[in-house]
Amino acid sequence: MYIDTSKSHGKYTRHLLRESYRDNGKVKHRTIANLSHCSDNEIESFRLALKYKKDLTQLVSISKDISLQQGLSVGAVWLIHEIAKQIGIVAALGNSQQAKLALWQIIARIIDQGSRLSAVRLAQSHAACDILRLDSFNEDHLYKNLDWLSERQEQIENDLFFYTYPNQRPKLFLYDVTSSYLEGAQNQLALFGYNRDGKKGKRQIVIGLLCDDNGIPLSIEVFPGNTQDPKTLGSQIRKVSKRFGGEKVTFVGDRGMIKSKEIQSILGKEFHYITAITKPQIESLINKDIIQMNLFDKDLAEIVDDELNIRYILRLNPFRAEEIMLSRESKLLSVRNEVKKQNQYLNEHPRAYQEVALRKIKGKCKKLKLSKWLLPSAIDRKLLLTIDEETLCEESKLDGCYVLKTDLKNEYATKETIHSRYKDLAKVEWAFRTSKTVMLEMRPIYVRLSGRTRGHAFVVMLAYRIVNELASRWNKMELTVQEGIKELDRICTTDILVNGKPNCSKIPQPRSSIQELLEAAKVRLPEIIPNRGIKVATKEKLVKHRKTKIKQAVA
Repeated sequence: MYIDTSKSHGKYTRHLLRESYRDNGKVKHRTIANLSHCSDNEIESFRLALKYKKDLTQLVSISKDISLQQGLSVGAVWLIHEIAKQIGIVAALGNSQQAKLALWQIIARIIDQGSRLSAVRLAQSHAACDILRLDSFNEDHLYKNLDWLSERQEQIENDLFFYTYPNQRPKLFLYDVTSSYLEGAQNQLALFGYNRDGKKGKRQIVIGLLCDDNGIPLSIEVFPGNTQDPKTLGSQIRKVSKRFGGEKVTFVGDRGMIKSKEIQSILGKEFHYITAITKPQIESLINKDIIQMNLFDKDLAEIVDDELNIRYILRLNPFRAEEIMLSRESKLLSVRNEVKKQNQYLNEHPRAYQEVALRKIKGKCKKLKLSKWLLPSAIDRKLLLTIDEETLCEESKLDGCYVLKTDLKNEYATKETIHSRYKDLAKVEWAFRTSKTVMLEMRPIYVRLSGRTRGHAFVVMLAYRIVNELASRWNKMELTVQEGIKELDRICTTDILVNGKPNCSKIPQPRSSIQELLEAAKVRLPEIIPNRGIKVATKEKLVKHRKTKIKQAVA
């Protein structure tokens, strides 16, 4: 009895269980069963069983046909893939090859941030193709996949939104804007603008992030680098009203985000808002006697402007007030040290000009924004500092004070609720911090086309949703999400080879600390995964790249 295997036209493979017999001295064959529907593993099992059918004691020699070797890293990829399934990302992306490539970009972003080139190299050491059932790919496929993501971003966001909210829609949305500077000048969206990263002379892009009231990102949008914050709000209102089906919802935005013009457009669509006003606006309200300074002494105060249908919520943050005071004292000390240094220089150099030294001190005061109350002067080649106490008192009276502004009626939200909802903006700021610097590192972007830039930002947003979910599930564990991912990344498969060919991969039992992580994440590792034997490779070769760089350096 034996397995008869043959291929037809290079596409169809059939497996038959057959036996040989003699009929009138002639050797004939007959088919016992058609095994074509069996898996490759099952076929190999039949072959081994038939090979040792005459003497079962010879099964001890089976190791001659089967060998083991270390396989690929599997723990982190499996964990992230399972979490992506559970929160709806896999369903929203779909099951196409492009969807699987997008999913790998998300997983690679969480495991090891880098370019599309590094994502391909990462797949060489991780079981991406076996777990995600990916075909072979290179960096060009991933760049094109960013185009695919950008074109389908709206539909994917919609599917993910309705997966997250199948019945009741959220009534409050958090929105904030940040910028990300670029090292190069070739990105199609890169322009000069107000740079929040403090990188003067760098082009940038502007990024708007729309979240629900729990800080879960719902949509991300990339704007040209010179776009002002309020100009980004209109597209977010359209998203909520048309795409997400929101009615009579409340937008929460930071000071400077929701201005008078934007408020009118929101009110026209029956939207409500919660925002903060700027320091000059607070001073204007004090001068008009709409609010009074003594109200800031209370824990939480409220003023209602019935004429404009506006509520003002007032609060003094003593910790912020002390922080501002200490910062001001630190700046003053810095200027005094510079004055001491310049006076010493003037004393030791009789030909030095005191006007030059004075100009340096005035420049430092201006740079540190102390010029209103700190007045430098020079008398007889000696620099002096004079503090205008009255101006300083006026300057510091609003230290730690802030005022919230909303059109929500008291029956819909108390002043405590409004204050709490505004503080929820910290969740968006944390999302930006995690996405830009802490773990996901949106920068550097490594792409030039506008569509691919938006695709890259979308990958980071989806990766953050997974990281945020893991942070929630591991909140009682004594480690960060990044540390947990590294722990799981150490789990490698053991490849089982039959006659030198990969058959399947066995996952070892994880140690207790990793098992605790898996249980907290509500994920279970399988015992065996298929070994598809798919190889990926980059088109750009490091050895060749290094030689080119050396030649350029020598030239």
